[in-house]
Amino acid sequence: MSTGKKIIVTGGAGFIGSHTVVELCKAGFHPVIVDDFSNSEPFIVERLNELCGTTLPFYECDCTDKNAFRKIFEKERPSGIIHFAACKAVGESVAQPLKYYHNNIGSLVVVLELMKDFGVNDLVFSSSCTVYGQPEQVPVSESSPSKQAMSPYGYTKVVCEQIIEDVIASGQALRCVLLRYFNPIGAHPSGRIGELPRGVPNNLIPYITQTAAGQRSSLTIHGNDYSTVDGTCIRDYIHVVDLADAHVKALEWIHSETDEPLREVFNVGTGKGETVLEVVNTFKKISGIDVPYTVGPRRSGDVEQIWASTEKVEQLLGWKARLSLADALRDAWNWQKQLKA
Repeated sequence: MSTGKKIIVTGGAGFIGSHTVVELCKAGFHPVIVDDFSNSEPFIVERLNELCGTTLPFYECDCTDKNAFRKIFEKERPSGIIHFAACKAVGESVAQPLKYYHNNIGSLVVVLELMKDFGVNDLVFSSSCTVYGQPEQVPVSESSPSKQAMSPYGYTKVVCEQIIEDVIASGQALRCVLLRYFNPIGAHPSGRIGELPRGVPNNLIPYITQTAAGQRSSLTIHGNDYSTVDGTCIRDYIHVVDLADAHVKALEWIHSETDEPLREVFNVGTGKGETVLEVVNTFKKISGIDVPYTVGPRRSGDVEQIWASTEKVEQLLGWKARLSLADALRDAWNWQKQLKA
């Protein structure tokens, strides 16, 4: 348990950030939300206040704006940072690479500069399994080689991980945990917060739920000629509540470890892969709704198959995914129905 430590959560109104805010509150931390609503909505902050039973400190701020962000550090004096704020769509990153380099890399540089200025040492960084590229073997472990990134989005995560390593090597007293997420899905079981894609979803689950809700005529599956059991891509789908809990465990672990500089990497996934068609069929079972789909061409930047080895995170952080694919799809569908209402 924490001792009421104040934690800045950048992107705290976003999909993973908002769920992490709830879990931080449950664990006794005091989250401070920083978000510019570029990929989230203001009503989520109100829902977080409701779920946490308190009015949380909130600042609307672009994390690449160092002067604005500095004022938040001056006022709040945090003991740690969880840095989520980033653009995250693989396809969009291929079309708009400069947006991704500016936002994803630039925001981390600002965070690290301010941490140094204010003597804040504890950082949990939102990384991604995209750093593994197309792996030669699955499951991938933390010691699997980082490969040529398949997209500008993936490359920003490779660069950000390297920046953190270089900053520690330079002598900055940083204690950092890098969490390499696999595919976060689902929503809070209350149905009050969940994934809020802008426009046409880039991720599979909101596309499925929007199609089931009648907002889209059919789901497009990008390629069915991969070397997998049914020809569709394989991913490791993790419930967002489990993923949020991993951030709390990471912070608690940092606090319980040494005061020496630290850079530790953990995969956060379920340890098993599911094909796109398996996900669609599981959704049909839990919802009773048939989801029409068409097969389109392969999508630029997509990896054929990847899932996590979770031995390290289980041993060191004492964390393990508890919720199933069916749980996540049920909660995502509950959230979608609530949105439509």
